[in-house]
Amino acid sequence: MKKHNYSAGPCILPQEVFEKSAQAILNFNDSGLSLLEISHRSKDFVAVMEEARALVLELLDLKGKGYQAIFLGGGASLEFLMVPYNLMKENGKAAYLDTGTWASGAIKEAKFFGETTVVASSKEQNYNHIPKGYTIPADADYFHCTSNNTIFGTQMKEFPSTNLPIVCDMSSDIFSRKLDFSKFDIIYAGAQKNMGPAGTTLVVVKEEILGKTGRAIPSMLDYEKHIKAESMYNTPPVFPVYASLLTLQWLKNLGGIEAIEKINNAKAALLYTEIDRNPLFRGTSAVEDRSNMNATFLLNDESHAAKFDEMWKAAGISGLPGHRSVGGYRASMYNALPLESVQVLVDVMKELENKI
Repeated sequence: MKKHNYSAGPCILPQEVFEKSAQAILNFNDSGLSLLEISHRSKDFVAVMEEARALVLELLDLKGKGYQAIFLGGGASLEFLMVPYNLMKENGKAAYLDTGTWASGAIKEAKFFGETTVVASSKEQNYNHIPKGYTIPADADYFHCTSNNTIFGTQMKEFPSTNLPIVCDMSSDIFSRKLDFSKFDIIYAGAQKNMGPAGTTLVVVKEEILGKTGRAIPSMLDYEKHIKAESMYNTPPVFPVYASLLTLQWLKNLGGIEAIEKINNAKAALLYTEIDRNPLFRGTSAVEDRSNMNATFLLNDESHAAKFDEMWKAAGISGLPGHRSVGGYRASMYNALPLESVQVLVDVMKELENKI
């Protein structure tokens, strides 16, 4: 039976990425060696890293605009630390928007470095919406936001206008929709949603904002050192970078971000229409802030949960339970999830309605 993978991350990736990655593990570039055993300094892998970094900038339309793409270890959570290290001045100040668990984690780390102002938060409403109408202090060194909130199913549809550097954690919706990415000075994202397997983190940096903090930065946490070393300051996560390259190639061949955005909009519209139409279900996030990547919803009557769970599992659906902080269900519809899989879930929801 075909599986329909709604896992929130690590998550579904294109089938061709699995196949090409598997072949590379057995025999990479007809070298007779596995991708897992070759030197990261070898000609073959240096070519992988160079193409991956270049393709990121091409897809985001940032090529030739003063940006560098680097692949690092440590997950997006390490960027919670690296961002203030590289941008917050000594005795400085940063502004953060609190929209969920990961935004809250970033705020916690920033407080180690200096004054950290939370410009707005939706925590008291269990992060069911994106705050609006907030003011960003003009004397902050940067503004930080999280574009998509995986756990709570909300997504920023607009970003504030400010003269400050804007930093955005795009871990769960990068490469999923068209934006003017030149509005951001740092974009970071864990690979394990729309880009590749867990184990590497993409950071896109506008070079001109670096080197202005006046603080000493440990080498492994210094963006400038990683840029200068072309993501090879230490041994990079070779396999996740290669799988990310394959995913980026798949996206480019599909037609890039513009093409995948149309598919993602269709998937989200299909599922949210059913959530709103079906009297057995309700969404958990404000309609205007609903995420196209992570749809969170509940049963209106929990007594139907056992039957619904039995039905979606029988249909080959996997990874549907919601995060414990929200409950209910979460359908993660990342780039590689086909529209067909969303239709299978919608059909199960309709079938449940007919049986009740």
